[in-house]
Amino acid sequence: MKSKLLGEGEGGRLFALVLDPGEEAFAAIRDFAAKEGISAASVTAIGAFSRATVGWFDFDTRDYRRIPVEEQCEVLSALGDIARDDDGKASLHLHAVLGLSDGSTRGGHLLDGIVRPTLEVMITETPAHLHRRKRPGLGISLIDLGSG
Repeated sequence: MKSKLLGEGEGGRLFALVLDPGEEAFAAIRDFAAKEGISAASVTAIGAFSRATVGWFDFDTRDYRRIPVEEQCEVLSALGDIARDDDGKASLHLHAVLGLSDGSTRGGHLLDGIVRPTLEVMITETPAHLHRRKRPGLGISLIDLGSG
């Protein structure tokens, strides 16, 4: 992965990341956020994967139904945010729409994606801190605006 700080000011920092073939996208973005100490940011990305898994959250089972995409696909849109989890670590929440060779799409919560040939990611940091807290009744962590 290559990264570049594009700007810095009172509002935070703006980073561009370019992921390399074979990198797992979710982990690479999360690890970059941890390394840079990012505690609140928005994330956008475009590119392509050789394979990926998206998920649909099932409230009955309190878990994600995994939707594997076992073919080359375009990352038509990936949007999300970064916050801090209950342990103070970078927590990435990212949704993606993936385009398949026949023009159909798969979408959901991005669980993993193997980059091929690239993924171009923009991370826009905000000046406030965000905290994502585990919600035992739901089985997932959600941003809690009452904490910081």
